[in-house]
Amino acid sequence: MGAAENRRREGGGATTAVSLVSTEGAVDLGATQVITWTYGGELPGKEIRVQRGDVLKVDLSNRLKVPTTIHWHGIALRNDMDGVPNLTQSEIPAGGRFTYEFTVPDAGTYWFHPHVGTQLDTGLYAPLIVEDPEDGGDYDTELVVVLDDWLDGLGRSPADVLADLRTNGMTMEHTGMPGMSMPQSDLLGGDVGDVVYPHMLANGRTANAPHTFATKPGQRVRLRLINAGSDTAFRVGVPDVRMTVTHTDGFPVVPVEAETVLLGMGERIDATITVPSSTTALLAVAEGRGAYAQVIIQSGRPVDPTTSDAAATQLTTLPALTVRDIEAAESVRLPDKAPDITHTLTLEGPGDKYDWTINGRTYDPNDGLPIQPGQRVRLRLENSSEMFHPMHLHGHTFQVVDKGRPGARKDTVIVLPDQTLEVDFDADNPGQWLTHCHNVYHGETGMMTVMSYEA
Repeated sequence: MGAAENRRREGGGATTAVSLVSTEGAVDLGATQVITWTYGGELPGKEIRVQRGDVLKVDLSNRLKVPTTIHWHGIALRNDMDGVPNLTQSEIPAGGRFTYEFTVPDAGTYWFHPHVGTQLDTGLYAPLIVEDPEDGGDYDTELVVVLDDWLDGLGRSPADVLADLRTNGMTMEHTGMPGMSMPQSDLLGGDVGDVVYPHMLANGRTANAPHTFATKPGQRVRLRLINAGSDTAFRVGVPDVRMTVTHTDGFPVVPVEAETVLLGMGERIDATITVPSSTTALLAVAEGRGAYAQVIIQSGRPVDPTTSDAAATQLTTLPALTVRDIEAAESVRLPDKAPDITHTLTLEGPGDKYDWTINGRTYDPNDGLPIQPGQRVRLRLENSSEMFHPMHLHGHTFQVVDKGRPGARKDTVIVLPDQTLEVDFDADNPGQWLTHCHNVYHGETGMMTVMSYEA
């Protein structure tokens, strides 16, 4: 099982057992019904909620016609449970089963999804909420919101889109609209994405048929926001209601107020709001795309969902909180220490056939960046491309290096075009750990590498 996992189990946490089924079937998005892949026929999949220190045991039955896995995004778990095919486990074959079992060491907002091809862009995802028994809970209730960009509606599957991108490169023929240029965002420093999506979803529903969250005026609500999108960053806010950001990627921060927050693919934000006297909406604007998703926060009379159109447009004019505005809480800051080793990851692309690279190479699971147990590791993320990349590290939480300030603790961070961002982590979880762009189409065409522990 490994020394790191054994140490995590010394606390003697309870075991939470869950049965999951990956399956194909009909799902109602509100605006339309689609045939897609999900966990248990639900979109998002049913939330898993455990206590910090618990052992999570999940039995997955794969009823798809293709292999799959599960990656437990953000969890510092044992390496052989991380769900990366050809690196940490074999794919679970069609009709097969696999049991994931690991200790969940840190409280926070996490989620899970496959790590096979473009399966994330089909609907195979769900929240994983890890509660802290010592959390005082300065709120009355919680609202978990999973955001997604939804491809069904253009008659192409994610696998079709990936194949077109590989064949045609950035000709935009994959959109069905030759010659169309992708939208831009000053906040993201340029192009906002490579794929055209007909729908944006919040908790599996389109904006014109949204999920409704019933509450009361004056209640304090803890928002747990998860971006499960494959190619879309979201700017999230509640009109005329300031939110207090308390956590990023599961870890506490020095509380900071914001009108809107930016979430790249794979990122999570926890924030609290006070419910106003009239019904409102939590809005998630697809940055630069002119579309949005929403959850109605009903504290008064019901409202027509389309009344949010103007508010969503207004939201794009408000300041957005980004990683540079956030400091880690003192309790989770890494001890001051110079890095023992620095690895530079130069992010480049797309090539002629839509290949995205790290240090000039596409992904090879046998070609990793060496690190040793006990080292303080610095990753220098140099974005030489014209598009943002939400870079995700498996099995660890890093700290953003922000000159003179204790940057946020995170596992996924946006690196803007033509900019460099540095993050530090302690090498305390031996194994072979993927680090990659969480734009699914960038990762699948090469923008991945391995943090490779050496004895």
